[in-house]
Amino acid sequence: MNRRKFLTTTGLGLAGIGLGTGLYTWQWAPYQLEFTHTPMPIKNLPSELEGKTLMQISDIHIGKRFNPKYIVESFKKAKKYNPDFVVYTGDYVTTHHDKILYPLLLDTMKHCVYGKLGTIAILGNHDYGKNFQEAEEGDKVAKTLESLNIKVLRNESTAIENLNFYGFDDLWGTNFKPKKTLENLNLDQANLVLCHNPDVCDLPIWKGYDGWILSGHTHGGQCKAPFLPPPILPVKNKRYSAGKIDLEDGRTLYINRALGCSYPIRFNVPPEISLFTLQRA
Repeated sequence: MNRRKFLTTTGLGLAGIGLGTGLYTWQWAPYQLEFTHTPMPIKNLPSELEGKTLMQISDIHIGKRFNPKYIVESFKKAKKYNPDFVVYTGDYVTTHHDKILYPLLLDTMKHCVYGKLGTIAILGNHDYGKNFQEAEEGDKVAKTLESLNIKVLRNESTAIENLNFYGFDDLWGTNFKPKKTLENLNLDQANLVLCHNPDVCDLPIWKGYDGWILSGHTHGGQCKAPFLPPPILPVKNKRYSAGKIDLEDGRTLYINRALGCSYPIRFNVPPEISLFTLQRA
């Protein structure tokens, strides 16, 4: 093989690899949903809740940049697990320079997963519209979810079957009131905290809480090389990437890798729906 032919063949090969990688990260990887399974020991958990399942779905990102059919199909797969509780941890829509598509949000979420015992949601930064600062958009997203019989927690708590759920409104939004969220915290009861942005874990507002915190927001970075951390994360604390993290003060953080994407690109970070089995700690 002469030099010119070698260079041509090599160039075509590299171009093919680049095209294949591009198609993988854009057309295939964003839709390879993974269901993860994690035991969740909770202090003071009522005996009747032991063995019950809780499903976390996060960062759905309904909008014109992401195929809603994938979301609906993912909901169908998730329903087969027949969860007892379902929690949604924010970012139901995508807003950068886009307007929130409320008809599409409603049409897609009509297919959502419900828990047999309860279904709870919190808001994320994208749910607050342009620059995450449009309070009226957050209200409209919350009302849309409430119209579908999903309980939305906005710096408040609710109890289901003697399990307390505390839900922070989004850290970057217009309605973040962390002290209000935990003002009724009772450490002698069974508790679970929901917050979209895991950076909330580093704020001095926790009042001795020593249980689980379920978050989203990071998407696991969406793209990363094997055995290396993701190069881009939308959090201050770069430890907060994905999965289970021991915060070393009694709290356990779990960061969901997201069902959707604001931009449909993933590499080595598959989308996730999390399943937890409740246990008595």
